[in-house]
Amino acid sequence: MVACVLLVDADIIVYTNCMPNYTFFNHTADIGIEIFGRTKKELFAHAAHALFDIMIETTGHKSRKSREVKGRQLIKMVEGADVEDLFINFLRELLYLFNGAGWVVDHCEMIECRNTRLVATLWVEPYKKNKHSMKTEIKAVTYSGLRVKRFKSGWMARVIFDV
Repeated sequence: MVACVLLVDADIIVYTNCMPNYTFFNHTADIGIEIFGRTKKELFAHAAHALFDIMIETTGHKSRKSREVKGRQLIKMVEGADVEDLFINFLRELLYLFNGAGWVVDHCEMIECRNTRLVATLWVEPYKKNKHSMKTEIKAVTYSGLRVKRFKSGWMARVIFDV
């Protein structure tokens, strides 16, 4: 799915179908991205996709829509003090699944997404050097410059990854 965001001023966001679900912004030494979604659930699912899209190149990858959903399913519940803390904790959990457990998240669907708690279904597969190649190693998800904001037409998050 493709989305377009135009920030007119600090309180207006226009969301249409014309560009990727996330974009990069300049940051000195790390990677900064802005992620977009029509709903909070979509925002979090797009964040999961962006994290793994930045880290991993999968050979022969096809869209979930064009193939049967395969792989191991994990149900993850994540909590946070507020929506921004929840966003960071979710991305940190995904990063741990990769760095600590060796799982590549292939697809994410949000079952529940409140301001302080989410439940997601993750389709994962083991990291394999002959199938996955590292594009960028992400060491951590940071609170620096973090922003998660709702607009009339959707949601936007801004996050910096330590590389």
